[in-house]
Amino acid sequence: MIRRYTLPEMGALWSERARFERMLEVEIAVCRAEARRGLLPAEALAAIEARAAVNVDRILEIEATTDHDVIAFVSQVAETVGPEGRFLHLGLTSSDVVDTALALQLRGAGERLLVDADRLTTALIARARAEAGTVMMGRTHSVHAEPTTFGLKCAGWAFEVARGRERLAAATAEIATGKISGPVGTYSHLDPDLEAEVLGDLGLRVDPVSTQIVQRDRHAAFLASIAILGGTLERLATEVRNLQHTEIGEVMEPFKRGQKGSSAMPHKRNPILSERIAGLARLLRGYAGTAFENQPLWHERDISHSSAERVILPDATILLDYMLVKATGLVEGLVVRPERMRENIERGLGLHASSRVLLALVEQAGLSREEAYAVVQRNALRAADERLPLHGLLATDPVVAQKLPLAALDACFDDAAVLRHVPEVIARLDTLEATIRAGSHHAVPKEATGAAR
Repeated sequence: MIRRYTLPEMGALWSERARFERMLEVEIAVCRAEARRGLLPAEALAAIEARAAVNVDRILEIEATTDHDVIAFVSQVAETVGPEGRFLHLGLTSSDVVDTALALQLRGAGERLLVDADRLTTALIARARAEAGTVMMGRTHSVHAEPTTFGLKCAGWAFEVARGRERLAAATAEIATGKISGPVGTYSHLDPDLEAEVLGDLGLRVDPVSTQIVQRDRHAAFLASIAILGGTLERLATEVRNLQHTEIGEVMEPFKRGQKGSSAMPHKRNPILSERIAGLARLLRGYAGTAFENQPLWHERDISHSSAERVILPDATILLDYMLVKATGLVEGLVVRPERMRENIERGLGLHASSRVLLALVEQAGLSREEAYAVVQRNALRAADERLPLHGLLATDPVVAQKLPLAALDACFDDAAVLRHVPEVIARLDTLEATIRAGSHHAVPKEATGAAR
């Protein structure tokens, strides 16, 4: 991923050095297990533990000749160890090391994303509570529907992020799966109990039936969960973009001192962060699609997935990390304009009360639903076309005036009554916040460790 969208901590997980260091971690764990079984001399293990080191430049130099990065890696590390380096990689196939090391990287990346998601959820909860009573117009089909509150909107986002976080946690637990089972998964050189011990030491699950690789359904699920969470961020960002329309103007992205919106138009204050999040979400869905294509590999494996994964796995995790962090800043700094929200409600001429008038005419005045609907619709369409308040038209309508007392009609236009249950819905955030504060949300489930052998 380009530097522009790479945050330091996540980027460090995917550096070339980090990749080879995770591979070395696997190699040393295997050496230790082999030494316990007498398959590797104790002095060789001591030399490997003391001197084995990664030199990325030297690996690349060797790979220029071998055209095989794992062989280049093993050769380079063996050089740092000395004569005892010949005991490295005993009984292993390349994918034993590569897939197991990749599981370590993906687990680390997933855990980073879970922390990011919790921070965004916490920011949304705080904003939801702060804006619980900020009344705004709800819109369906981009048309005024009934009033809601901005806090309720934020609460919905908070729960959606939390659901995405749960999917990602499950996928992260599942992706933390390795294998030390040989060229086709038959343990032709090393025994299953060694695999269980090594992966247990590394905190990874054992693939119960592997081939030369860990099967890619797990990776597809991991990328799918990332794409879905990215879609949630896009939904949030799209709403901000829409509400920042000049004609609506109910929220605005934070705009720091000295920031410019356009090289030609000094008045411009554009929702560039939300647009960026929306654009990057499209990439995440593309990466997920590639992960789905990687799942049906030939026979015990082919290598068609490898080149794609070198791009999609780092890029997807790096991008979602960036998007979650930026979305958190967006939520925390968002400018909310309640006065414009009220203005837009009033501009609607009371049309949003049509459903309440309909019910009143049916329940209190005794009209059939069809009769009531026709009366309300006739007046509502006239109000919209002639830009007249709906209340006034209904108050002078012969049917309404005869059937519905004025006090009952007035009550239909009382927005407070419509929003009476909002505090109850906002209170549902308490359980979500308690889960985050308890810390049970932060870690990958324990079954992701060596317990499932």
